[in-house]
This record gives sequence, structure tokens and C-alpha cells, in this order.
Amino acid sequence: MAFNSINWHIRHIVSNGDCARPFVKYRKDGGTRQIEIRLPIGVTTPQVSIIIPTVGSRRAQHLQNLLAQLAEQDYHAYEIILIKGDNRQGRAINCGAALARGAYLLILDDDTQLGSRDLIGKMVALVVNHPEIGMAGVANLVPPSASRFVRRLMQEIPRRTSPVVHAITDSDLAEHPCCLIPKKIFYQVGGENELIPRGLDPYLRQEIRRAGYRVVVLPELFIHHLPPATWGKFIQQFYRNGKMAAYVNKYYPEFLVELTDRHNQDVPPRRSIARRSISYFFRLLQAIFTGKFFFLLSSVLYLIGFGIGYLTLGPDDV
Repeated sequence: MAFNSINWHIRHIVSNGDCARPFVKYRKDGGTRQIEIRLPIGVTTPQVSIIIPTVGSRRAQHLQNLLAQLAEQDYHAYEIILIKGDNRQGRAINCGAALARGAYLLILDDDTQLGSRDLIGKMVALVVNHPEIGMAGVANLVPPSASRFVRRLMQEIPRRTSPVVHAITDSDLAEHPCCLIPKKIFYQVGGENELIPRGLDPYLRQEIRRAGYRVVVLPELFIHHLPPATWGKFIQQFYRNGKMAAYVNKYYPEFLVELTDRHNQDVPPRRSIARRSISYFFRLLQAIFTGKFFFLLSSVLYLIGFGIGYLTLGPDDV
């Protein structure tokens, strides 16, 4: 089924400066957003609520491509909740979750490309049959059509790709570009952390594990979630990532969570700033000696952004 406006029923549109979300543990009010809820024609009771935060008209083409892929899925017991314009991703997702009618929340980035037409149906079936799963992601592969620039970025920079697994696998690589979470568990852990502009994935995974559930990657399923396609966007993104990380380190260090780069790795305890700085320095050296130019450049941009952010950002600047 090709994407077409007649395939959808727009059930509800909200435009306001806030939304009720009483389950949220760490809340930051404010912002403006438009919320649009779509149902495939013929669906009255969705099992899954697909939550897609998006900001700015420059994302419109990515979003339209994703909506077209959703229309072509062989599973249609869903609603789509678009949250437009909120610059806090965590708050946007929480607003969507508060309105969700489905028992499961599927969070997607607006530039995610789905790997197959049976992706959502298989994700739902696996999570429904495994109630111990609290958060389920999928692999992230380099698409065959990727430019040489994008391919190099994805191959060199940690966590920009992850391999397909062949069994349900505990993994720190379940991430917001495509993850399925039972709504009752999302509410139980307090939803997304709205106070931090960066580090949402690690925080959410940590809280779900603390609640006693597994964080996994599902077998034989994948998406394409691409890095910036131009030099200008590449520089802008990694500089901003560093700046936002500085904000979290400066004002909310209690929410910092370590990361792993591969499936089936235990997340290590949080390290001191000194140990993280030393590790960062050695990763820069490793990038130099292994010839990973893009990893080196991304790390330098991140470091510059971090330094400037730490020196200049006030508590209300983000």
C-alpha cells in the first residue's frame, strides 16, 4: 500500500504550550508543540502507538519518507503520534506517550528508514511473547545506497552501526531511532528524562534495567539510521553533541551513564571525569594510529563543543 493521505484518518490535533504527563519523573515544563495523531483507515483500537518527535520544516522530507514506509508495513494495528516543534526530545516523547492508546510504544526518529515491511509486526510479536523485555531495538545497517562519505562515517564512528543478531540479545545498542517499549513499563520508570538534552538513551536503558527488565536487540531485524550527509551538517552535529554533553556534565552529572560499543557487553559503572578524560585521550591516539580520520575529526569537534559549552552555558541556556 503506497502512502497517500486517503489511507489515514487524522483523529486529533492539539496545539498548546504544555501537555499533561503525570507519570514523568524528571519533568521540564514549557516549549510549544503541535501534536497530530493519525490512524490507518479501518483501525479503531491500536495495539501500538508510534511516537515520532520532529522539529523544523527541514526534516519534512525525512518524515514523509518514514510515513510512506509505515503505510507499507504489513502490520497496521497502530496509531501514529507526531509531535512537531518541541526542542526537547524527551518531553516530546513523553507528551506522545501520555496520549498513546496502544499497549506498546514504538519510538522512531523522524529520519529512520525501516529495513523491511514486516519490521513492526515482528517486533511486536517478539516483545508480546517475552514479557521480560522492557526495551527492544534492532540492528542499524549501512544502506547499499549510502554515499562514500556516509559509509565512512558509519564504519568509523562507534555506535553508528550495529550488526544483525540471530537471537534475542541483551544489548546497549537499543536506541531511540527504533525501539519498542511496553507502555506500562515506560510509565513505571517515569518516562523520558526531560531535564537533559543529551544522554536520553543511556538514561532510559538504565532505568528500565533497574526496574528488572531486559534491554535487547531483536533478531533478523534492522533499520538504517544515517549520520549527516554533508560536511557542514557533520561539523554542526558533533560540535552540538559536545556542547550538550557539557551541559549535562555541568548541571546534571547524576544522570551520566557509560556506554558500550557492542552487543552482549555489560555497561560499566560510571567513571570519574579524570578517568573519562584519559580514556578520551587514548581514543584520539587510537584514531590517529588506525587512520580513522572521521572518528578523529568527530572526537575533536565534540571536544571543542564540550569545552565551549562547559565555559559558556548557563542553567537556563538549553
